[in-house]
Amino acid sequence: MEPSKPDGLYAAEFAAVKDLEMTVSLIDFEALVDDKDAGRAVRRVTSRRESKDLAIYRGWMLSPANYQLLYAALNDRGVELINDPISYRDCHYLPEWYPLLKEQTPRSTWISIERLADKPMNAVFEELSAFGSNPIIVKDYVKSEKHRWADACFIPEASDRTHAERVVEKFLELRGNNLEGGLVFREFVNFKALATHSKSGMPLTKEYRLFVLNGEIIHWFNYWEEGEYGDSAPPLDQFAAAAKKPKSRFFTMDIAQTANDEWLIVELGDAQVSGLPENADVRAFYRALKQATI
Repeated sequence: MEPSKPDGLYAAEFAAVKDLEMTVSLIDFEALVDDKDAGRAVRRVTSRRESKDLAIYRGWMLSPANYQLLYAALNDRGVELINDPISYRDCHYLPEWYPLLKEQTPRSTWISIERLADKPMNAVFEELSAFGSNPIIVKDYVKSEKHRWADACFIPEASDRTHAERVVEKFLELRGNNLEGGLVFREFVNFKALATHSKSGMPLTKEYRLFVLNGEIIHWFNYWEEGEYGDSAPPLDQFAAAAKKPKSRFFTMDIAQTANDEWLIVELGDAQVSGLPENADVRAFYRALKQATI
């Protein structure tokens, strides 16, 4: 609605970057995503002619196809995003990063959109058989409907075909044309409880979001804004080696502790589209980012 101003959710980040005297430009998200006009989307970005500037996109989530458009349009203006399109996909889509870290994350299987095109439930039940009667969750390659926990995310018994079909169909209905990549099934892990979400009733676990730059963990946040974390902190040393495995230069790693005190990786994501909590110390985050890139 106001093209010359950042969207409200990113206003604090925009201000923090300017305060730290880092160069910042706005892009037109709607022009990029709705109109596929990447040139118009980046029209406010100053063109660099002699040498390329390294940049980080901070904004709403992009499909790999839209990220490719943005990357190319910025590249034409002499600005290179920190993650190329292949690296973006590597941490954005679970099937891309899972083989690297499968020993440190819940067991997962997936079905591509192509396999879902014909008799999707046959493909679903084929994948669910690997989990026996264990509880699982369903998501797509990027997102879940975790705030519709009972009817579109959690399946108490993978062997209960009637229940599983109902949850999967509801999930597909809710995602609609926004379904990314296909379906993912993940074994449900009993992580240490934090609270129950005040609106959705979803169980919240004591989870942390780590930001990784060039293979080093540079900053972290409590994942949830509800619940009492106390003075606890994540064991960063346990994930130092894992942080070096993905090809991406800038990504997030969400981690949580199980009821048996084992720490696991919950999810990876491209850090450019990974959100900060509302109560985050935004200046501290960008200060760490600036110091790490000097």
